[in-house]
Amino acid sequence: MTQVWDADHRVVPVTVIEAGTCRVVQLRTPERDGYAAVQLALGQTKQRRLNKPALGHLQPSGAPATRDLAELRVSDLSGFEVGQILKADVFQAGDRVDVTGVTKGKGFSGVMQRHNFKGQGASHGNHKSHRAPGAIGACATPARVFKGTRMAGQHGDRRVTTLNLEVVEGDAERGLILIKGAVPGSNGGLVLIRDAVKAGRSA
Repeated sequence: MTQVWDADHRVVPVTVIEAGTCRVVQLRTPERDGYAAVQLALGQTKQRRLNKPALGHLQPSGAPATRDLAELRVSDLSGFEVGQILKADVFQAGDRVDVTGVTKGKGFSGVMQRHNFKGQGASHGNHKSHRAPGAIGACATPARVFKGTRMAGQHGDRRVTTLNLEVVEGDAERGLILIKGAVPGSNGGLVLIRDAVKAGRSA
């Protein structure tokens, strides 16, 4: 993340995303597949790391050996064709987008870190239970712990979508997209950017 200044000389926190060359490798049509979507290829890898079916799938678009594939549903396929390259200028300043990524993994975490529990008292007879969750069940009825009870466990490292973020700038020359605010994932992680599904609502 970094910060830029807007036209009113206000500091705007932004996340700088490197938008690599996305190539259209396949078009899903309602007649053949039952829905309309665009399949994109991003990144490059060694050809020996892909099997023959994967290489054959990429061949019609002219794409090199590609590490990642993503599919985005669209309402109209008229603006896309196999082999087309999409760059950062597909998004303009002011656009609303949803960003999907895998959050940072925190490992096995307690309830205070994982669920923001307050914790227990620091005195009055508390014996080494300051960060413990406390009671989790209900006596003889129903004599079990309810599903979904918040307890310690794996924290982070899951697919998360941040909704309705604002695009500050799309720089096609440098291949950069500046998005206002934070997005899920660590530095260098892979994210998916698409048009916001709740664009009509305020962030």
